[in-house]
Amino acid sequence: MDYSAANGVLWKFVIELGMIAAAIMAAHYFYRRVRLIRRTMLPVAVLAGFMLLAAKYMGLPLDEELLEMLVFHGIALGFIAMSLRVPPKERGGNSLTGFKSGAVIVSTYLIQGTVGLLVSLCLSYTVMPGLFRAAGLLLPMGYGQGPGQANNVGSTYEALGFSGGRSFGMAIAAAGYLVACTVGVVILNVLRRRGKLTLPDQFSRAQSAQDYFYSDGSAALSSSLDVLSLQAALVLVVYLATYLTTWGLTALIAAAAPDVAQTISPLLWGFNFIIGSALAIALRTLLEKRKEEARRVLRYQNNYLLNRISGFFFDIMIVAGIASISLEDIRGLWAPFLLMTVLGAAVTWLHLRFVCKKVYAGYYYQGLISMFGMLTGTISSGVLLLRETDPELSTPAANNLITGSSFGIVLGAPILALVSLAAKSGLLCWISLGVAAVYYCFLCFLIFRFQGNDKPKVRQ
Repeated sequence: MDYSAANGVLWKFVIELGMIAAAIMAAHYFYRRVRLIRRTMLPVAVLAGFMLLAAKYMGLPLDEELLEMLVFHGIALGFIAMSLRVPPKERGGNSLTGFKSGAVIVSTYLIQGTVGLLVSLCLSYTVMPGLFRAAGLLLPMGYGQGPGQANNVGSTYEALGFSGGRSFGMAIAAAGYLVACTVGVVILNVLRRRGKLTLPDQFSRAQSAQDYFYSDGSAALSSSLDVLSLQAALVLVVYLATYLTTWGLTALIAAAAPDVAQTISPLLWGFNFIIGSALAIALRTLLEKRKEEARRVLRYQNNYLLNRISGFFFDIMIVAGIASISLEDIRGLWAPFLLMTVLGAAVTWLHLRFVCKKVYAGYYYQGLISMFGMLTGTISSGVLLLRETDPELSTPAANNLITGSSFGIVLGAPILALVSLAAKSGLLCWISLGVAAVYYCFLCFLIFRFQGNDKPKVRQ
């Protein structure tokens, strides 16, 4: 085998990762040294992505296909690592909070999708007759679900005739980060000046990083197998199972209904992170059950390290996703882009103010600001904003992002059908709007009907 630079296959992946790592290190340096950047609270990964995007247009050779591959695998591996985490036990409070958080998340997707779809439909029937009518559904994909899904659905729409669909989705995702880190910071400052962000006494107990590392009952570091290796093995085994499961499902569908397979198979592969998350939750449940049956003290998963692994993959995904944006592809799409991003941010904030009061009693502002950060950016931007109001993450708000996302996978399944349905024709876009409105009302009914009397929760 040729190990020299002449073997592009051998070195291309390493070189690309090295450039991403260099961008992250440079962004981290500027973040620490430049006060203006630090005050904006722009995540280092987002800053690195924009730096790499600028370098690409100044001549830095980047492999677009490899960047897309990193985005695709990064979102799945990150969600698998998150889903393997064992949720912390909580004392008191309403046990339905996780479910209601999922309803909050999915109802926000529906509001964003409705606004985006109305924008794209109105423009397509008036000043932009050539606009892909289902383009508005990339708003909840970019804002609500981040660059991974914006990339996947945008690529699917591009194959269906939306020229520049993938770059349009990625541009919305990048704008979502900016909204989370600029509008979110402005909101934080306003709430602070109004005295709304003082932490209640019942949330004052903090937990150190060392305590958190060992308190979840995970395997000790003295094992002959490094704990990090064990966590990585769990994640990769689940991802292998995800590949095999998705391959099996698509093969069965192709054998039973070849015509249906042409539509369903790309969606299954594009949304493979949902399958991965479901398998990770199943494995986590099985391991916890075996632990209880065998009365073992230690568990395989280590929440601290799984957080680090998911953070690593999400950071790589964010940098690669932003760097892969093609500005040429969205030159003729600035009107829908600006309308969707501005209106999307406004309705997201107004909707969350409305529903979070009914879900997060006792830590309303922490729940509100974390959900706004996640539903315009990603979980990382939601946690970023939350740390400014709850530095030790002692409120349940951070855990609600995880448990809510898990329930959101189930509650959000009908949205996948709408994403596929609306791309077929203009009439089906209007039908999708009606279905979204009905489903939104149903989710709001669940949120308000099972409101109960939420009490503050403290993690054990």
